[in-house]
Amino acid sequence: MFTGIVEELGTVVSIEPLSDAARLRVRGPLVTSDAVHGASIAVNGVCLTVVDHRDGEFTADVMHETLQRSSLGALTPGSRVNLERPVTLAARLGGHLVQGHVDGTGTIVERVPGEHWEIVRVALPDDLGRYVVEKGSITVDGVSLTVVEAERDSFTVSLIPTTLELTTLGHKNVGDPVNLEVDIVAKYVERMLEWRH
Repeated sequence: MFTGIVEELGTVVSIEPLSDAARLRVRGPLVTSDAVHGASIAVNGVCLTVVDHRDGEFTADVMHETLQRSSLGALTPGSRVNLERPVTLAARLGGHLVQGHVDGTGTIVERVPGEHWEIVRVALPDDLGRYVVEKGSITVDGVSLTVVEAERDSFTVSLIPTTLELTTLGHKNVGDPVNLEVDIVAKYVERMLEWRH
């Protein structure tokens, strides 16, 4: 479980294609400082398992399903990625409850800079719009954000200077894909209502 508060902007060292997966190596000295084999680290919002770590880098295997559902398959050596270690029970929950299970990818369709922030509009896949509500939480590339405006096919978020500086969202362009994880509560409510019929 994560909070969507990015700890470190890491760098992809290598990505090795396998027959039905990929092996990803990422540089992240902070998130590897206490890493152990089998630990979880979120990479652009995707929970991955550490299979090896040394010298400030870690390796994780990315399965076919994850490559299809997320934007990790588009990464190349040198790509910047948002990194976060799992939350501990003693930690403050600064963002919201994030599982690291990406629901799909969106596309940045508009960036409107302001004096102290930037409004970013993201196009939604058809099946995710019903989970996004105004002033609700959403995870974009692993960053916990508050929805400003929710439409059927898109939503906006307002990015403060810290988010623009310390996460990949400050460097993404119109047309770039982003990983999306909707609030888990909405999915559970929907599932419970289905069982009432």
